[in-house]
Amino acid sequence: MIKVNNLQKIYGKGHTATHALKGISLQVNSGEFVAVMGRSGSGKSTLLHLLGLLDAPTSGEISIDNQNVLALSAEEQAQFRLSQLGYVFQEFSLISELTVLENVYIPAVCLARENHFRQRAKGILETVGLGDRLTHYPHEVSGGEQQRAAIARALINQPKILFADEPTASLDISSAKVVLELFKKLNRETGQTIVMVTHEPEDKNYVDRVIWLKDGLIESS
Repeated sequence: MIKVNNLQKIYGKGHTATHALKGISLQVNSGEFVAVMGRSGSGKSTLLHLLGLLDAPTSGEISIDNQNVLALSAEEQAQFRLSQLGYVFQEFSLISELTVLENVYIPAVCLARENHFRQRAKGILETVGLGDRLTHYPHEVSGGEQQRAAIARALINQPKILFADEPTASLDISSAKVVLELFKKLNRETGQTIVMVTHEPEDKNYVDRVIWLKDGLIESS
């Protein structure tokens, strides 16, 4: 469960300061598939980056499973991100010199979970429909397949929460639908908590709830 209280993020100082988030409070329950939506500049990605501990708020509180994650040291936060959180971004960020399989199991190696990590990576790739692409390199698969590989990589350490920032923005309509159906399947069959930022109106049909942002505030949830 994610609990946020009066979260604020200000970029810059003085009269040039930008108030990206202006005091947001919200809760995401375990097992929810939530979309964060709003116009460009509403604070969507800023909120996701703060929740995912990729950036620090100016003020406010973030609790994940009753743990005050902002009180953790930088090293502890890094370990928490690696072991408890998964990330999928618009850019697939696969390493071109590595195969799809190798790209997926790298986070497990970083966490020193070396026992059976190859087999687990193969299993996840089967789940996302890439069981026949294990030895392919990123340039040898389509954009939609690269994004599914990125999703598999985000799942390798069995994160409690999966964060997705505009995961279909670089995909064609058909590939985007496949990715969204995969998120929906993961959520329904495994109870995976997913927080997804999107600007596509049709994406709301795949989620349990939409949090609408406007000018750094929650408009509705």
